[in-house]
Amino acid sequence: MRRLGVLGWPVAHSRSPAMHDAALKALGMDDWHYQALPVPQELFAETVRALGAAGFVGANVTIPHKQAALALADQASDAARAIGAANTLTFAPDGTIAAENTDAPGLIAALEQLVDLPARPNALVLGAGGSARAAVWALREAGAREVSVWNRTPERATALAAELGARAVSEPGRADLLINCTSVGLIGGLEGPDRSRETRAFGANPRFGHPLERSASEPEGLNLLGLTFDQVGEYSYVVDMVYRSGVTPLLAAAREHGAHTVDGLEILVAQGALSFEQWTGHAPRC
Repeated sequence: MRRLGVLGWPVAHSRSPAMHDAALKALGMDDWHYQALPVPQELFAETVRALGAAGFVGANVTIPHKQAALALADQASDAARAIGAANTLTFAPDGTIAAENTDAPGLIAALEQLVDLPARPNALVLGAGGSARAAVWALREAGAREVSVWNRTPERATALAAELGARAVSEPGRADLLINCTSVGLIGGLEGPDRSRETRAFGANPRFGHPLERSASEPEGLNLLGLTFDQVGEYSYVVDMVYRSGVTPLLAAAREHGAHTVDGLEILVAQGALSFEQWTGHAPRC
């Protein structure tokens, strides 16, 4: 059995196992299996180094491990190194670990769905983690006129902007394109079996970094992004990297204002297809 997985904390909400297993089944790859791998930060390096020997060919990486994934890899693509984060790991038979970032091309592919998006948009990125790094780098590479970064911890936004050639801002301002790369909106809407032990622990414990906000399922969730409902109406194009059961507060507000939107599930599919092909040598089909 050849194994694949997704590393995160939390990870119970992830649609990656269902998506990848469906693709494997469609290709008749019955000796492959994809699974969720809930791993807190303090166990991440130890766990990842053991995956190759446990039969894993590769793994996706999600909150909050993307920068740590790059740091422990033996090899990394130019894009992953430039971004400073990896969302895809490949385990070689000799025990080496290679890192790639498919978030950036996945985002660009998803943006192509936005009708009449300016060729060189003025973009605002919310967040300063691995997904935000990929978004800023992708937008700069695609020729965005200007990329601004806002984060609730201003120092993190300043550091990211300085590294990747963006502009840190003290509060969200006007832009053609708004991209939420924070975890705000993730926990809300996850109930019952999907509201798992690691999801609850992550949301409650700030030592895991990027703590998820329970109130993000309510209108106040916009305030955690530095926005009001009326402010969301200033953006004609809105992307939320978060996906969950039900619409996120940001996308709900954007749609009420008539904005063109892309949700995190569309980006997940785009970046996941690239990871799948890297590991298996096959383009996915379901």
